[in-house]
Amino acid sequence: MNDTVLQFQRTSQAVPHPSQESWTVEAVVALFDLPFNDLLFRAQTVHRAHFDPNKVQLSTLLSIKTGGCPEDCGYCPQSVRHNTGLEAEATLSLDAVLDAARAAKDAGASRFCMGGAWRGPKQKDLDQVKEMIRGVKALGLETCGTFGMLKEGQAEQLRDAGLDYYNHNLDTAPEKYGDIIQTRQYEDRLDTLRKVREAGMNVCCGGIVGMGETRHERAGLIAQLANLTPAPESVPINNLVQVPGTPLAGSEKLDWTEFVRTIAVARITMPSSFVRLSAGRQEMDEATQALCFLAGANSIFYGDKLLTTGNPEVERDQRLLAKLNLEPL
Repeated sequence: MNDTVLQFQRTSQAVPHPSQESWTVEAVVALFDLPFNDLLFRAQTVHRAHFDPNKVQLSTLLSIKTGGCPEDCGYCPQSVRHNTGLEAEATLSLDAVLDAARAAKDAGASRFCMGGAWRGPKQKDLDQVKEMIRGVKALGLETCGTFGMLKEGQAEQLRDAGLDYYNHNLDTAPEKYGDIIQTRQYEDRLDTLRKVREAGMNVCCGGIVGMGETRHERAGLIAQLANLTPAPESVPINNLVQVPGTPLAGSEKLDWTEFVRTIAVARITMPSSFVRLSAGRQEMDEATQALCFLAGANSIFYGDKLLTTGNPEVERDQRLLAKLNLEPL
């Protein structure tokens, strides 16, 4: 175990929120190990105690600044270190962002998420982003942003512009992190999350599975998320989309049952959070997605693409939701 992980474990023994249960990795592993039907029954029971089981939040994600990121995240086609054929693009104009937000709202989305491929935004970037946030907020949509690591005072600027949620994923368990990313540390992610919390914004924080991690490491990710104080209001669970040219292309694909288990365990350990069925949904059949909803997923990314990868088109999603009698929040 490297020094970074040891330091993280020493400094991240979060005191749970008064209404929040603390989860050890071993307790989370025990959930993963439950018989499949028992696990789903428990997850659905928890879900019904906190949410309408027939409602799903619809969010749309737009890349406002694509490519050219200096980070080396092994899953990401936007890194300048990976030869994926993705060309860096300039930041979108305010009008382009607002047109996309209007289209998302017209299609039924209630939250609009904006992503910028920066290690962290410079002030000139932040000034542009704040105008986008104000404009999207004026349309009556919830706003979410993911712009990398934040410096002191930046979270407050985003809050004052009207940002409701800031997304900054932990990605994986601390002991697996160094296999995926070397250009930033786990503590860097926690520091940004601290800034977001101290600014009074909601936290959107999840991870990616299917990156060659063990079940124990998946449990470690869920335990880290569940023990944040308080737990994230929104928890995106991503199934790795393997992009040719990235280091993780060619990884063994995660069995669909393990992905559904991950959704269920996230629901049980974070009962009041929105659990979002995120990247990788395009490769899932309808039955698998239905089981994810049964396991407690109650939020999806909705639209034709995520930041740079495909996503089920709106009409296909609408047909699936209709089959399952699920309605948007």
